[in-house]
Amino acid sequence: MDKAMVRTLAAGKLDVIGDIHGELQALEALIRELGYDADGTHPDDRHLIFVGDLCDRGPDSIGVIARVKAWVDAGRAQCVLGNHELNLLLDRHREGNGWFFGLDAHREDRESGKFANCRAATVDDRAGILSFLRSLPLVLERDDLRVVHACPEADALRAARASVDTDVVAFHEAAEQALRQQAAASPDHARIEAERMRYDKVKADPQARVSSLPHLAASEATQQNGHPVRVLTSGREVPGNLPFYSTGKWRLLDRDRWWNRYDDEVAVIFGHYWRTPTGMTPPEHKGAPDLFAEHPDDAWLGLRGNAFCVDHCVGVRFVERMKGRTEKFEGRLSAMRWPERELVMDDGRRASSLQGSGFPKRTGNHEAERRDAP
Repeated sequence: MDKAMVRTLAAGKLDVIGDIHGELQALEALIRELGYDADGTHPDDRHLIFVGDLCDRGPDSIGVIARVKAWVDAGRAQCVLGNHELNLLLDRHREGNGWFFGLDAHREDRESGKFANCRAATVDDRAGILSFLRSLPLVLERDDLRVVHACPEADALRAARASVDTDVVAFHEAAEQALRQQAAASPDHARIEAERMRYDKVKADPQARVSSLPHLAASEATQQNGHPVRVLTSGREVPGNLPFYSTGKWRLLDRDRWWNRYDDEVAVIFGHYWRTPTGMTPPEHKGAPDLFAEHPDDAWLGLRGNAFCVDHCVGVRFVERMKGRTEKFEGRLSAMRWPERELVMDDGRRASSLQGSGFPKRTGNHEAERRDAP
């Protein structure tokens, strides 16, 4: 069994499905739209590819993971790890994953109704889920296409390919330890720790007034961007101008729009970044800017027009349910068909975007293209 961090993507025609976040009904609807049988077979011998974040927030993470595992085990699908799966493997309690750790771990959210209807995992469920997640790679790639949850940064890819660890937790912890040692040796260590003490007192309080913490923010950016597992599963980040509150804590870093600089010949399809579908108001609970506001939701991005975010906010449906909606959700689950470059959504919408929208044509002057990219 292949246990490498970077593995070979299936040959032939593919359907790359975005972040599902426990929305089993949306997955079932999208699978039907794509022409698959319930067992994951397709009359044209297509393969299902999942970009990670199968779980959390939605009502049935267990059902989604079980369905994807069955297709993977049958050789009809492949899946990469997302940051939400990584949190489970690292035993980290985060907003929306109380279904796994025990809903009492998130009693406040449950009592508020935010995640009240999430199916809870049993001890046996947890053991089986962790075993499956440990078997997944960080990246899938072939000559014409790469699939990663968040960011295919070159140094992170090289580190993942060169890793001798066959367990993602061990790989993660080795990188974490090296970065901790580096941080401890920093000449700004005392300033960083002083700011961290101030931050820890207020980070989970949405009513707090959080001032700029420049040394801590710079240190966190270094820790994030120097860690290959973090980069691949949650992306590059840069110090923000001001802290903002999002998904349970104050954030000091902004997400880096790396796709604006993407110039690799290999196309990439990724998730993670909450791309707002046409007609939908950007999710309020995120507190972060809409990173794709200047682009249509079916546009290919990058200097070559070959980078595509396939996360269309199905994970926001828990917010829609809190507002009383039970059907005709605005958050969508989507798939990008490859090599056709056809976007398919769970409500039946289809769109083809072969040219990449909103970016300059290649001129041969790469430096100028990078400067002009938004």
